[in-house]
Amino acid sequence: MQLKPLFDRIVVSRSAEAEVTEGGIYLPEAAQEKRSEGTVIAVGNGRALEDGTIVPLQLAGGEKVLFGRYAGNEITLEGETYLVMREDEILAIIS
Repeated sequence: MQLKPLFDRIVVSRSAEAEVTEGGIYLPEAAQEKRSEGTVIAVGNGRALEDGTIVPLQLAGGEKVLFGRYAGNEITLEGETYLVMREDEILAIIS
C-alpha cells in the first residue's frame, strides 16, 4: 500500500531500537519512552499559501528527523505504526 500525505504533511516511521541499560537489562518497548526520532517515509506536495501558490517542502523521503514528544497523529497500516505530522512539527534533520 502506498501512502501519499496531502499538502504540508509528512509520514514518519518512528525509530524502534531495542534499549538495553548499562547493566545489560533489556527494557521492553512498553517500558520505554517513545522515541522522538524517525525516518521520513513520504512527503506531501507542499504548503498552500493564501494566493494559491504551493511552497515545496524542505524534507525528502529517507531523511532522519527529530520531532517533539507529542508531535503528529499515530496511524497503523498493515501492522506498522506511522506518525502523520506537519512539516513545521519537525525540530531538526539528523545528518
